[in-house]
Amino acid sequence: MAIKKQLPRIGITYDLRQDYLAQGFSEEETAEFDRIDTIQAIEQTLEDLGFKTDRIGNIFNLTKRIANGESWNMVFNIAEGLKGFAREAQVPALLDAFNIPYTFSDPLVLSLALHKALTKRVMRDLGIPTPDFFVVENHSDIDLVNLPFPLFAKPIAEGTGKGITLSSKIENQHELENVCTNLLINYKQPVLLETFLPGREFTVGILGTGNEAEAIGTLEIILREQAEPTAYSYVNKERCEDLVEYRMVNESLSRKAQKIALKAWQGLGCRDAGRVDLKVDINGTPHLIEVNPLAGLHPAHSDLPILCQAVGISYRQLIEKIMDSALKRANSLFGEPLKKAPFKKYSEVLNPLSLVSCNT
Repeated sequence: MAIKKQLPRIGITYDLRQDYLAQGFSEEETAEFDRIDTIQAIEQTLEDLGFKTDRIGNIFNLTKRIANGESWNMVFNIAEGLKGFAREAQVPALLDAFNIPYTFSDPLVLSLALHKALTKRVMRDLGIPTPDFFVVENHSDIDLVNLPFPLFAKPIAEGTGKGITLSSKIENQHELENVCTNLLINYKQPVLLETFLPGREFTVGILGTGNEAEAIGTLEIILREQAEPTAYSYVNKERCEDLVEYRMVNESLSRKAQKIALKAWQGLGCRDAGRVDLKVDINGTPHLIEVNPLAGLHPAHSDLPILCQAVGISYRQLIEKIMDSALKRANSLFGEPLKKAPFKKYSEVLNPLSLVSCNT
């Protein structure tokens, strides 16, 4: 009797939006978390690529299952976390502790990238243009702000446009006082103030790790007439199908943005796939706004898949490229360098018995 070959077991970690809404969290509090159709799309695509999938869910489920002795050949991690500046790093840190490989960036990169001011300090050291800034840690800091108006204000460690509204562009001291006070109270974290950049806004898609990383294209974010003006805000992102136009651009300015984005990606040590957001200053120079090493993966709603589709990379190919990058890292770590294989041979590339797990 033929022995059935065991498929690589890929766990999927995520924070499901509907779970937190059911617990009483608000729409904005859960804005970064994933919808069920995102998980279904990732799971189906991984299975189409020849993997056996296992939905794990959030860090609480992951902790229980590891404590019960479970392990996986790899974890496809898109968990955003709930609390703290290092919330996106919590799942990768736990997986590192138990020697379980995973997709996307490590705890150091995810913690750093979420804290926008620390990211900007590293960017300046790398020689990457980023707007001048000031961090308001508490109310008394507001009087110490020494940047010229207009300014732009946002929470220092949020995503999905949380805390960004029509009032985020600040024109005078009175607005500065009101906006900073509200953000400090509502988000319970420091406020990042930046010199307002009036130019075009881009997001650059990156695939790969280290020297193999490449900028695959640039989307321009164009706010429609009915959108909140001046910023890619929380409302604009939540209702992007109606309020935002995504336009692929390939010109000297966008190519310059791609060079800056790739330098930032490699300088931070980001892995596998993600996005870098930039905006153009009054002199026509793209400035880095933030790095997103854990980008959304909804097939139709998230910026990275939208960008990939526009440059001819299907959703299946995007997930394959992410797994390619992560498998190469994992197999190298465990002493088995990856040999490039087509979809149908992925089960041969990653031998479930070749990886050390917490069960051994």
